[in-house]
Amino acid sequence: MKISLHRPTTYEVGRSILIVEDNPFNADMLSRRLRKRGFAAVVAEDGARALAAVRTNRPDLILMDISLPEMDGWEATRRLKADAATREIPVIALTASAMVSDRDASLAAGCSEFETKPVDLARLIGKINQLLGTQ
Repeated sequence: MKISLHRPTTYEVGRSILIVEDNPFNADMLSRRLRKRGFAAVVAEDGARALAAVRTNRPDLILMDISLPEMDGWEATRRLKADAATREIPVIALTASAMVSDRDASLAAGCSEFETKPVDLARLIGKINQLLGTQ
């Protein structure tokens, strides 16, 4: 019996992405779309859980919502970038605000990229691939 496995051709199978998103609908939609493209996706609902998930899961990349309860995405990113064990993990800021000041604050906090919501999946995948070196 011959088994045929479909593997995505433009995505590195198994690369893990931590999605930090407090809206369950957004988190579910984004994780399903990323999994369909061959990525492993883990979700954290806030900044504190994101820090714990990074230590446990060691993701290859983080999608960080900026507006989070308790600890916002900027503070979580600053903490990740201050830690030698996690500072090299690329972070893409996600926010519904398209203000230049939010983009500047995200980059100042240590984010590698900035993406507005609703997410343009093709553009986001392009940024993910660029940051992971999988283009």
